[in-house]
Amino acid sequence: MNTPTMLRALPADHRRRLMRLPREVSFPQGARLFDEGARADRFWILRTGSVELDTRLPGRRTAVMETLGAGELVGWSWLFAPHVWHLGATATTPVRAYEFDATAIRSMCQDDPALGRAVTHWVGEVLTHRLRCTRTRLLDHYAPFGVDSAV
Repeated sequence: MNTPTMLRALPADHRRRLMRLPREVSFPQGARLFDEGARADRFWILRTGSVELDTRLPGRRTAVMETLGAGELVGWSWLFAPHVWHLGATATTPVRAYEFDATAIRSMCQDDPALGRAVTHWVGEVLTHRLRCTRTRLLDHYAPFGVDSAV
């Protein structure tokens, strides 16, 4: 199942309103977009390139949970208090993206309940997808070899 994109998830009028706000940014390969536990004050929609989402695992190396590509949302923690990143993110190729200020988007959502519901639903779908991916990756890291993960 693919991650829900803003294009597929939001009605056209909501997309148009949101797309008036971002600034275009770029990141070189290897750039760290954010670290787990840091303040989540922005988010990105990827235009080109790829970004890996990762997490720290106790006693192990940082583990990649998912790789994101064009059209996908990078970051959901900005929408939900306490607005702290739950994962980290690194550009694995050169990246071009639209960067959104989280405070401005939260304010828009508060002022327009229909927009707020649509954005929350979209980000909720993304979050659900990411949790499934994270669960699968963690099972890969922690489940004993040869044990059926459906048990």
